[in-house]
Amino acid sequence: MPPRLGLDDIQHFLLARTPALAARYEFLSFASATAGRAWLAGLVDKVGTGQSVGAASPDARWVTIAFTCGGLRALGVSDTLLATFPEEFRQGMAARAQILGIVGDSGPDRWVGDLASPALHAIVILFARDREERDRCERQHREYLTTLTGVHVLSALNLEALPPFDGVAREHFGYRDRLSQPVIAGTGEQPTPGSGPPVKAGEFFLGYEDESGAPAPLPQPEALSRNGSYLAYLRMEEHVGVFREFLREQAGGQDQQELLAAKLMGRWRSGAPLVLSPDKDDPLLGGDLQRTNDFQYKDADPYGYRCPIGAHIRRMNPRDTAENMRRRKMIRRGGTYGPALPEGAPDDGVERGIAAFIGCSSLIRQFEFAMNVWVNDPRFKDLDNERDPIVGNHDGTFDMTIPKRPIRKRLRGLPAFTTIRGGAYFFLPGIRALRFLASGKAERVS
Repeated sequence: MPPRLGLDDIQHFLLARTPALAARYEFLSFASATAGRAWLAGLVDKVGTGQSVGAASPDARWVTIAFTCGGLRALGVSDTLLATFPEEFRQGMAARAQILGIVGDSGPDRWVGDLASPALHAIVILFARDREERDRCERQHREYLTTLTGVHVLSALNLEALPPFDGVAREHFGYRDRLSQPVIAGTGEQPTPGSGPPVKAGEFFLGYEDESGAPAPLPQPEALSRNGSYLAYLRMEEHVGVFREFLREQAGGQDQQELLAAKLMGRWRSGAPLVLSPDKDDPLLGGDLQRTNDFQYKDADPYGYRCPIGAHIRRMNPRDTAENMRRRKMIRRGGTYGPALPEGAPDDGVERGIAAFIGCSSLIRQFEFAMNVWVNDPRFKDLDNERDPIVGNHDGTFDMTIPKRPIRKRLRGLPAFTTIRGGAYFFLPGIRALRFLASGKAERVS
């Protein structure tokens, strides 16, 4: 039997996806420990738990709070205690950009919103049912900040679901999103066919047994780290005009453009996987969660004639063609920002994209491995000079191979379809840990 999760202590963020159509991220800086603790003390009761959000009547507290390493230090956590946290978290994403392949136009020197600044201490994440509710909560938080001194908003980002608002999540390139997500053991949720059995909770939350068979060591003090998680945040701009122009240049009519788009992603824009529907789109399959993930690669498509080995979903989830997959699972949260670019419209120069969080218990084993190997390794699975065609770091020098009989197709010099505009590593504490930080007790522990 899986261990009983502390649903009353774990923040809801990675446990339950809220039925939200809007969101807001605010990135904060604390002038002093007193200021940061005062801010936190006034908000901790608004933070949603796994227990409250997962109830029959969803709780309105869709607030999440997380801290950078510098933010924990700013709240009074000593360097001695911070030294017990993993090195990659202490260094931060900007310092590890080279390892991640986030360089060139995506490099930290070009990030927006002060996300590479050491002054970034915390993030408050709000998911709301609609834009009006989000704006009301934003005003409420702004008014709350006027009652405090020493807490500054470095930057903020508003997010909204893309139309049509039919319960289907889509991103700006037009693909259906949120189709594949691991199930956490102990939540009672049942995996969809093809998703594999539930993954042990220790792969996502600290203090629980992971897939190695034992809990990972807890950073100190345990009052701060138990039931916590690590978050990797990425703000990724999608170059929709560039993507559409690439499809027009490389393919003929609309049907061929849609096939090429599917080959790049590994799914049709409806969500139907190429392994199960290689020749034409099948929207009913794409929307059927009992079928759309029920496939493997090793026997059904070993050479990538259906789904290219370098396609986005095959790189990001190699399924039965990779080792140790259960130790690589991650939870993704986030949404789209910026207005949709109408079909047929020229690029308007407006930034639009995805602002996502990757939740895990080990940034280096899960997130950094994925970025370094799955996304940006040019020789992934014996490929030659290829990166993930959708989210890989492209500068016009990398290719994409589409296996085909009798002659494969080679796309030369892919442009950048996405660019990283910011990123950061955060620690997501449990509710009791938030109260511990707000109380100032961390300052008295050595």
